[in-house]
Amino acid sequence: MQIGLIRHGLTDWNALGKIQGQTDIPLNADGRKQAEAMASRLIDDAGPWDYIVSSNLSRALETARIIAERLDMPILPPDPRLIERSYGSVEGTTQEERVRRWGADWKRLDLGQETDASMQARGLDFIEDLYGRYPQSNILVVTHGSFLAQLYTALFQDRFQEHIGNLSFTILERKDAEWIPLLYNCTRHLQTIE
Repeated sequence: MQIGLIRHGLTDWNALGKIQGQTDIPLNADGRKQAEAMASRLIDDAGPWDYIVSSNLSRALETARIIAERLDMPILPPDPRLIERSYGSVEGTTQEERVRRWGADWKRLDLGQETDASMQARGLDFIEDLYGRYPQSNILVVTHGSFLAQLYTALFQDRFQEHIGNLSFTILERKDAEWIPLLYNCTRHLQTIE
């Protein structure tokens, strides 16, 4: 089994540097172009993808629908485990606003955000469940940046630490009881966007 992990396309809040969390912000025009570029890459790569699934937030759902339509692939029902981290009272703020309101160490404060441990547990639960239900399939998963960062930490500890860009693409392959990264955080398909 292979899982292709994709971060959703750009939104207006991404462009402004605002934390979205579980606030349902839609894709913007650039995000839709990014999703089209990802779909073109998947067509050109001729990957053996059988299904696509996403979180239930509109930015991930629309990214998945654009890809599924271009690849003529079935979409599985959205999975609530794929939703982005809840950031509590931090959602909708820029870095400058966060520092002004809560100080430079705002990440260490309890501002209502979901914990890393909780995110890692639901991420691992999701991929193990997916493997249990579709062991012979290759599935694309459209989700969110913080979710992906925590999943990679759960799987690979500190091996992968770079920023997860919009429409980044990672491929994991199941070998025995392990997930092996075949591709990590790749955005080469975005170079085709003018």
